[in-house]
Amino acid sequence: MEAVNDFPFWLRAQHLLNFVLIGMLIRSGIEILSSLPRLWWRQDCAPGTEWLKFTKRELPKEEGVYTSLMDEKAVHPLLSLPGRENIGLGRHWHGLSVMLWVLNGVIYVILLFATGLWRRIIPTSWDVFPEAWDSLKTYLSFDVPDISHFQPYDALQMLGYTFVIFILAPFMMLTGVAMAPAVRGRFPRFVKMLGGHQGARSLHFIGMIMMAGFIVMHVSLVFLVHRDRNLVNMVFGGAQIEVSNARAAQAMVIMVAVIVAVAVFWIALSYWSLADRVRAQRFTAGFTEIGRKIFLNWLRPQGAKKTAYTDDDISEFHWTNGLPPTEEESELWVQARERNWAGLTITVRDDINDVEKQLTIDDLKALPRHSYIATHTCMQGWSATSRWTGVRLTDLMSVLGPRPEGARYLLAESYGLAQKMYDNRPREPFYAAIDLDTMEEEESIMAYERNGHEIEDYLGAPARLRVESNHGYKHVKWVSRVMWVHDYADYGDGRGGTREDSALQAFNGRI
Repeated sequence: MEAVNDFPFWLRAQHLLNFVLIGMLIRSGIEILSSLPRLWWRQDCAPGTEWLKFTKRELPKEEGVYTSLMDEKAVHPLLSLPGRENIGLGRHWHGLSVMLWVLNGVIYVILLFATGLWRRIIPTSWDVFPEAWDSLKTYLSFDVPDISHFQPYDALQMLGYTFVIFILAPFMMLTGVAMAPAVRGRFPRFVKMLGGHQGARSLHFIGMIMMAGFIVMHVSLVFLVHRDRNLVNMVFGGAQIEVSNARAAQAMVIMVAVIVAVAVFWIALSYWSLADRVRAQRFTAGFTEIGRKIFLNWLRPQGAKKTAYTDDDISEFHWTNGLPPTEEESELWVQARERNWAGLTITVRDDINDVEKQLTIDDLKALPRHSYIATHTCMQGWSATSRWTGVRLTDLMSVLGPRPEGARYLLAESYGLAQKMYDNRPREPFYAAIDLDTMEEEESIMAYERNGHEIEDYLGAPARLRVESNHGYKHVKWVSRVMWVHDYADYGDGRGGTREDSALQAFNGRI
């Protein structure tokens, strides 16, 4: 018989919750990665420059012939959350899990210091390093350190816990938020310090591998090193609990049952999401919007103050998501392209009062000109840096006069169609709505030039929306109409845009 160190209920409960949330994070992370199963260090994601890929598909070298949606891979719901090419829901589940994981971690650290249990995890002597080295050599020899080395953890465990809790976890948070357009627009030097969007994405993946490796090692050692003691501690806690064969067997049954129950819960989340994807989108996007309102919505791009990016940062290659309209999709756009856009107009409309004006591309270019360098990011993961030139949306809409009473959103429509609809109905004209605060940002423009020349057809010629604080699904290409609206719920499926309708993304594209 042996008395063991105290493991209070809050500590055991938070470990269990952390296990559940880490699993959700990794599974939803797999879904996100499967939407573009390649990793780069280069910001332009040029074909053939990946440092790691999870697909055998070879990318064409020519720009504008291969979309990122074509590269998406379907993953089984047993492995990912939710699986089956549902990047929108995968991103929502990832965001929800992050919020709960961070909250759980903050509470854990507070209680750790409030109860004095931090001394069991954080080393207070340099002796921990030679002791950890001795433990590592013991493990590598397939032996087990004596029980006397565990108080309740040995030196190697202490260093591992300290690294994961106070270094790896914050690293994952920082690299995660660095991929948010709102953060990049407000703190461009921070993102550039991490290697830009692709650096942050690759580092985040490496961190995930390290976290997963730690978990596998941690759980394995629970069952391989002084198993009876570990299981009794983790299940029953309490300094007065005695380790006996019967108690250890009881703890083993409970532990295995809990692990099985958590795995069933992970898989059930996937199938619950797939059973009614709109319901899952409402729940997850509604929950994660709380985090966006608290941490992101107040972040505004630096605009003219931004000096982090220069012409030297402009990308050599630019991906696309969506191909130019065909004659079947928009005969008007195709014919105008053949005439170098002569006769093509963009409608500027007040949909509240039924007032509108038609602007040609020359009319657009006659308005005040605005230019800046920005990194475009797709919610699937690719990026490219360009100099965009056009007219600010505030100047564009001023051609109708003062903002009409009751206008709450700006909605842009495209000559092009959605690539696909999640429910397989006929493809619909692409559109996106943004709130007025976003519309008024300095880097929200109707662009007609990229890198000093007219925008390429595949990137949205002759004019496209640029909303740099949001991901690319808000940047409508081949714009046909821009209008004041009272409520985006009156358009499309009422979710605020085609990618919200067709891929169940969030209306708020700031992360």
